[in-house]
Amino acid sequence: MKKDTRPLADIMRPTTIEEVVGQQNLLGENGLIRRMVDNHKLSNLILWGPPGCGKTTIARALAHSVDMDFVPMSAVFSGSADIKKAMDAARMNRDIGRGTLLFIDEIHRFNKTQQDTLLPYLEDGTVVFIGATTENPSFNLNNALLSRCHIGVLTALGTDDLMILLDRAEKFLNKKLPLTMDAKIHLAQMADGDARFLLNTVEYLSSANFKHDLDIDALDSAIQKRAPLSDKTGDEHYNLISAVHKSLRASDTDAALYWVARMMTSGQDARYIFRRLTRFAMEDVGLADPNALQIAIAAWNAYERLGSPEGDIALTELVVYLGTAPKSNACDRAIHASYSAAEKTGSLPPPKNILNAPTKMMKNLGYGAGYIYEPDTALGFSGQNCFPETMSRQRYYTPVERGFEREIKKRIDYWDGLREKINNKK
Repeated sequence: MKKDTRPLADIMRPTTIEEVVGQQNLLGENGLIRRMVDNHKLSNLILWGPPGCGKTTIARALAHSVDMDFVPMSAVFSGSADIKKAMDAARMNRDIGRGTLLFIDEIHRFNKTQQDTLLPYLEDGTVVFIGATTENPSFNLNNALLSRCHIGVLTALGTDDLMILLDRAEKFLNKKLPLTMDAKIHLAQMADGDARFLLNTVEYLSSANFKHDLDIDALDSAIQKRAPLSDKTGDEHYNLISAVHKSLRASDTDAALYWVARMMTSGQDARYIFRRLTRFAMEDVGLADPNALQIAIAAWNAYERLGSPEGDIALTELVVYLGTAPKSNACDRAIHASYSAAEKTGSLPPPKNILNAPTKMMKNLGYGAGYIYEPDTALGFSGQNCFPETMSRQRYYTPVERGFEREIKKRIDYWDGLREKINNKK
């Protein structure tokens, strides 16, 4: 009998929906895919989720569950000509009363023209289409294609799900893995939700000749750890930096440290993180703590000079400082409000009292007339108008009652009071 040389992950791939582990939001009672199977009628579907969560497995199991031909294709290696060839075969299938499920992995790698090539075949029902992607469909797929498909969101498998797969693998192989129970749990956690990584590791462990069961440290020495899921330009990159930013905004310093660590350990560019933290210092801390921006620039400079790992402490210090700083977005609101007003009011000139008058003609036109030099006044404040003469006074910057902005608010309230008194005397 010929030996099956396929990887264990492929050999053990479930053939029915009932055998698939996890994804209960789609496969459980009243789940989108469960309803399709129960009704024995499939709809076009985009499966969006991280690597190793079961996208291909679910597509294959769906075809088996409703007795359709399964035609797999990869957007990395295929093009419009391959689609046409598959569709011609699907039409022949349809003529004899048999359905075809076309599965395209990495569908986000198809360009607009290639995606548009699918549309007429989805319209006339030549195939049931299932696309798989690790990228956000709303950013990477055409609206025309999205409008013809349901979206199924898959999540990384949990530790309990992966432990079930470990038990299945031992039964399938008819042998116990050379791992202590703690090491098994550690392996499931190390897989980080990726069933393919887990089963590939099981395949290696089952064939290696270990003389005794491996504990956690021995397991770490025996296999290469899976790199944390994070790419430098895709969804996970932006998900992680968003988690950093919003944890800091919530003053959850420990959570922010965790998400920064996730980014750094997955090979993210530290300069990108420093750039976002510097933005945070201006946008979310602002003048509630004017030192925040200086600390951000200083920490960034220290990292540039020292590099990693020595410079990592500068990154940590900055995260802690920003997480524990008082928060204010008053300056951010002020710039948006003032820009909006500038766009609406067009080309209104400054009032003549604050214009320079370097020529006699300009003086005769009233330029500089009535200007008051504040440092020469008793209070260092004149209350003179600096807005356009045809525009009422506006308030764009409203400091909060936190941190240093509390002191700024006192000054503004003081000046508002003086301005009111001066205007009442006129």
